[in-house]
Amino acid sequence: MKKQIIGMMCLTAMMSSCHIYKAYDRPETIDASGIYRDPASATDTLASDTANMGNLPWKEVFRDAKLQALIEEGLANNVDMQAAALRVEEAKVMLTAAKLSYLPTINLAPQGSTTSMGGGNYVKAYQLPVAASWEIDLFGKILNTKRGQKVAYEQSQYAEQAVRSQIICGIANVYYSLLMLDRQVEITTETAAIYKENVRVMEAMKIAGMTTEAAVAQMRAASHQVEASLMDLKRQVRETENSLAVLLAKAPQTIERSTLDEQVMPEELAAGVPMQLLENRPDVKMAEMTLAAAYYTTNSARAAFYPGLNITGMAGWTNGSGIQVSNPGEFMLQALASLAQPIFNNGKLIANLKVSKAEEKIAQMNYQQTILEAGKEVSDALYLFDTQNKKLVEDRGQVEQLDKAVTYTKALFQSGDATYLEILTAQQNLLSAQLSEVSDNFQRMQAVINLYSALGGGRE
Repeated sequence: MKKQIIGMMCLTAMMSSCHIYKAYDRPETIDASGIYRDPASATDTLASDTANMGNLPWKEVFRDAKLQALIEEGLANNVDMQAAALRVEEAKVMLTAAKLSYLPTINLAPQGSTTSMGGGNYVKAYQLPVAASWEIDLFGKILNTKRGQKVAYEQSQYAEQAVRSQIICGIANVYYSLLMLDRQVEITTETAAIYKENVRVMEAMKIAGMTTEAAVAQMRAASHQVEASLMDLKRQVRETENSLAVLLAKAPQTIERSTLDEQVMPEELAAGVPMQLLENRPDVKMAEMTLAAAYYTTNSARAAFYPGLNITGMAGWTNGSGIQVSNPGEFMLQALASLAQPIFNNGKLIANLKVSKAEEKIAQMNYQQTILEAGKEVSDALYLFDTQNKKLVEDRGQVEQLDKAVTYTKALFQSGDATYLEILTAQQNLLSAQLSEVSDNFQRMQAVINLYSALGGGRE
């Protein structure tokens, strides 16, 4: 008796040492510290702050009512979103099936036979049993399978969150691109009208002998260039509308929208504490769930070294006992317990454990790499936002000065101290600066979208 007790204690200690029953914990080696770079700090270290833009509901970040309506439409109709929701349901069903593995399987297995010996009478035998089989989970085989399926379910939920975030930020990005193009079309249209007037004035001046045909031709060429640029911008508007319509899962069509000047964006961005990325960002959580799944696969590979206990039973009616056939039939009951301990499996169990450990290590490295990639995206977005803020100040100063330059050049021309070529150059420079300002303003908006996405925004 003492030997049996000692044997059971040793077995328990052995199971504890190999963590068959231990649930997944995040490895201590996973490090998220210092993955953000401060765009302004001389030490290159971003000060930690619990405020996190990624925790904001998307309607607080994207406040344009027309954009909000488009995002809601996209979330309801987008094919990728619907597919992600179905995958969550699939994983949920599989998890339910894994939980039911603890219960016995019960089957109705009726059988019948007819036998004749030496041309004699036919002997008919039958069985009408209910068969049951139950695997006792002594060493965590079913437990680790269930935990692994639970991880797969959670991973599908995070994948749905990732798709949701991509749709929200994708629609916002295309929408703002559309507003940028609208503004560029507006500026270029106004410039094209100015150039047409310039051509008219130059032609009148030529008739009056105040300029040459070469100057008129040059002005006409500049006007044609602006008109061609306007056509190209309008083409981009049409293509961007079509892209946004596809995101909304509908045929290409005109998109109702606001203007660029109406948009309200935050003046400062909060990135929060780097450790929040581990909980907030869907792709980081998916990488961790991959690691957890690999951990449970390794546990299952360890559990395969231990015996399996199965209990089977059968109950029902039969008229054949195996020795003779009697009528009427009688009730029968049978129970069997079997214990199978792996002894020699051609090294398959050892190989499977080694492969599982290697895959778990790979999953851990991928998890850490995903964290680093997330930190890079946050750092890039912060720097882009800071850069565009500074560029916009310079852009606005440049536009203001070039607008003055056009006015002054026209005044000089009227006094005979400047040529019309100088007016043309000043107007071209102003157009280029105005378009650049609009583009940089869009880049600033894009930085907000990028940071919101990088911090795991759009979960709610």
